[in-house]
Amino acid sequence: MTVESTAARKPRRSGAKRSTSARSTKKQSAEPELVQLLTPEGERVEHPDYAIDPTPDELRGLYRDMVLTRRFDAEATTLQRQGELGLWASLLGQEAAQIGSGRALHDDDYVFPTYREHGVAWCRGVDPTNLLGMFRGVNHGGWDPNSNNFHLYTIVIGSQTLHATGYAMGVAKDGADSAVLAYFGDGASSQGDVAESFTYSAVYNAPVVFFCQNNQWAISEPTERQTRVPLYQRAQGYGFPGVRVDGNDVLACLAVTKAALERARTGQGPMLVEAFTYRMGAHTTSDDPTRYRSSEERELWETKDPILRLRTLLTNEKLADDAFFAALEQESDALAKRVREAVRSMPDPDDMALFEHTYADGHALVDEERAQFAAYQASFVTAEEGI
Repeated sequence: MTVESTAARKPRRSGAKRSTSARSTKKQSAEPELVQLLTPEGERVEHPDYAIDPTPDELRGLYRDMVLTRRFDAEATTLQRQGELGLWASLLGQEAAQIGSGRALHDDDYVFPTYREHGVAWCRGVDPTNLLGMFRGVNHGGWDPNSNNFHLYTIVIGSQTLHATGYAMGVAKDGADSAVLAYFGDGASSQGDVAESFTYSAVYNAPVVFFCQNNQWAISEPTERQTRVPLYQRAQGYGFPGVRVDGNDVLACLAVTKAALERARTGQGPMLVEAFTYRMGAHTTSDDPTRYRSSEERELWETKDPILRLRTLLTNEKLADDAFFAALEQESDALAKRVREAVRSMPDPDDMALFEHTYADGHALVDEERAQFAAYQASFVTAEEGI
């Protein structure tokens, strides 16, 4: 039963009015400070705790990453609408959070994603077409996690934070100087798995950074119905620091994640980073966000577009010219074409392959199920021959 349906069936108690008033007060109060190094107007600003001085090449590289990631994401959405993918979870609007944090990683760091970290996958060198294979239903994750130190996508909400914590505890026992980065959303922050991960990582001083992309909507549930305090403040109760960063500012996300990962590598334990951003599109392609949020809200966040603000900086500082932007557009078109062609040419998996690796040495029940499924498949061929 959803939170909404439960609330609808319960009679109003005398304290309900005070609760509504508290929410109103919370909305009216000033938002907590967040780390920002690049304003929505494309102007550089300084922060006393997080400094970064990227070169022009690095700035152009961050812009390229975000543009190509957005183009790939748009192409995947189109492919789903055309029936080529079963489902797609768009990252539209969250490019800065993912590219900034993804580029903060060292090669030997390890990432545990959810199912929306397409930009982080790009940073880790995972071929975009491998991501699409899972959403097309032809593989269970088409990349080797150990090749890129990028784990397979996790559909179960919040469970990857437990995996990340356990892995980080192992890293610490091995004496390695690498760190672990775990991604999750604001909705997952309400899961018990995340709470357990915070507890264990704190007690064992695990070298893990929890990166929460707070896009403000857990499907149709707004953040204010999930928490009475900003998410980053939850870390205090577990004994480690938390910080809120402008999730649409790629420079701030890069600087804060770099610092958090370095803190973890040097034995100072876990940290929570809350990237305050916005999901511009639907939760997935099966969702209709117009049913639960206003167009005015989206329009407001369009003015904070992460790609536009970095382009403004590049243009105003004369760090990129028309030739750069034109070449990048051509590269985007080429990427989209490659993705389309790759998806449409993906072979269907062997129908019987799902039985091959369930048990290492075979199993009588699996053998029986294999035979039943083979007979079921054969029945279609017999029916067609009889027509």
